[in-house]
Amino acid sequence: MSNESIKAVASASDRAFALSKALQEQALIPEGYVEKFTEIMENDFDPANGARVVARAWVDPAYRELLLRDGTAACDQFGYTGAQGEYIVALQNTPTLQNVIVCTLCSCTAWPVLGLPPDWYKSFEYRSRVVRESRTVLREMGLDLPNEVEIRVWDTSAETRYMVLPLRPSGTEGWTEAQLASIVTKDVLIGIARPEVPTTGTPPQ
Repeated sequence: MSNESIKAVASASDRAFALSKALQEQALIPEGYVEKFTEIMENDFDPANGARVVARAWVDPAYRELLLRDGTAACDQFGYTGAQGEYIVALQNTPTLQNVIVCTLCSCTAWPVLGLPPDWYKSFEYRSRVVRESRTVLREMGLDLPNEVEIRVWDTSAETRYMVLPLRPSGTEGWTEAQLASIVTKDVLIGIARPEVPTTGTPPQ
């Protein structure tokens, strides 16, 4: 094959732009749809949403029961719904159980409460290894669990979007919901970390 017959392959962004333009020319995308969805993804899909859900579950037993029974309905009480948030299931950690989320096929998460997936979550290494050697992977990511703690890995699908409900750390008695939410990160919601109380023991402001 000669060099002249080899055609350069357009970049992913160029192909996406060409596809969007073709769809718009055929009036198959409503005006402003892409811009509106982009705004939602950048501003509304935020792990801080999931942190608020967790904090409420830590202080409100009735809400906690609802979250574990019907995660979608519980998140809807905050208005956290929409794409990738239709089938939310909360996984409750215990002193002897650590839940971890993965999507072995692609990179699905519950966008409204976890935000968009981080790069490491989308990587083939994480998706393949966390199922087979979960304890080693968590240790490499900074979470070294005792052997008596079971690690249970949950594979996200189109029908089920998971979020982890972590244990409330000791030393947080009397904290407000906002203070509790501040120690719940995206990593905590995915299950590769646990909430950490500041070494000073003082609640975040």
